[in-house]
Amino acid sequence: MANYCYLRVSTLEQNTEKNKLEVLKFANDKKLGSVEFVEEQISGKSNFKNRKLGTLLDKMNDGDVLIVPELSRIARSITQIFEVIEIVKEKNIVLYSLKENFCSSDKSITSTVATTIFALVAQIERDLISLRTKEAMQAKKAQGLKLGRPKGKGKSKLDNYKDEILKLVELHVPKTVIARQYSTTTTNLYKFLINIETV
Repeated sequence: MANYCYLRVSTLEQNTEKNKLEVLKFANDKKLGSVEFVEEQISGKSNFKNRKLGTLLDKMNDGDVLIVPELSRIARSITQIFEVIEIVKEKNIVLYSLKENFCSSDKSITSTVATTIFALVAQIERDLISLRTKEAMQAKKAQGLKLGRPKGKGKSKLDNYKDEILKLVELHVPKTVIARQYSTTTTNLYKFLINIETV
């Protein structure tokens, strides 16, 4: 079992010494043993997979411990934070966050509620992104800009393969296989077939 602490700072002015002392005290209280510190100066907006944190998670094994001073050191996005929590649970890594008093392996009601809240906030964030996208599209529409793919024959990349696709459908080839064959999604394939029927 190995113990790691991930420390991220976004500016040169930030000092990690205080965090290190807190982590070492925590590790001593928990009788975890020695701790290897992984530090980097990078914005939290950068995806954790492209940071030292991603490399660290890849090399960590079952039973290893990861300590962070607070969850915001993992990422600025609640979605990414939740993704990291899911990764540590899948790999059976124990994640401790000192500020939130969070432990990924804790089965207590507090930890369960915290994880549930992370999932809820992640969903809210996704909903907000979707809402902002819809609002942007509505704004463009209000300006008279056309949205999406223009309707009409010859506007789909599948039009050139119409006869081939219909033949495959006639032969009862699965739609997923046909979609893969023509580098499209099953949803787009169904829309294409529906448009053909209505022409």
